[in-house]
Amino acid sequence: MRRLTALRAMRRLHGMHTYRCTRCGGLNRVPERRVTDGPICGRCKTPLDASGAPQSVNESELARAIESSPVPVLVDFWAPWCGPCRMAAPVLDRIARSRAGRVIVLKVNSDEQPNASARHHIQGIPAFIMFKGGAEAGRQVGLLPERAFADWVDRFALAA
Repeated sequence: MRRLTALRAMRRLHGMHTYRCTRCGGLNRVPERRVTDGPICGRCKTPLDASGAPQSVNESELARAIESSPVPVLVDFWAPWCGPCRMAAPVLDRIARSRAGRVIVLKVNSDEQPNASARHHIQGIPAFIMFKGGAEAGRQVGLLPERAFADWVDRFALAA
């Protein structure tokens, strides 16, 4: 009986994507077949950005997303003065957009959110932390070549 219930739950979640509302921060599940229909946030009724583009967040928004996301959350800790961070931005954007709905990608400006950086023990930037199920699942300090970085992300994003 438990196995049958688990299989039904997997079928319901299969084909579901998750997007974060840029206005209220709510997490919204959208059936894969409906992503192109212009989905709206269930909480604030704002159109959802289903592009998967990285979103800037503050400390409380970060905590809420990590705790409640049903999909992995990749967080980029960066600063505007950091050359490697600026080089990482387009790579992160491409990776985020190609995994839209399967990974939520957030950016934390370490200069503006020092408490978030301290809470997550950031000692060098750029730093990328993957959260899964509300807990840290992986950490990468510094930018890898794009293919290696994409593979690192996929270890968490595509794992069951």
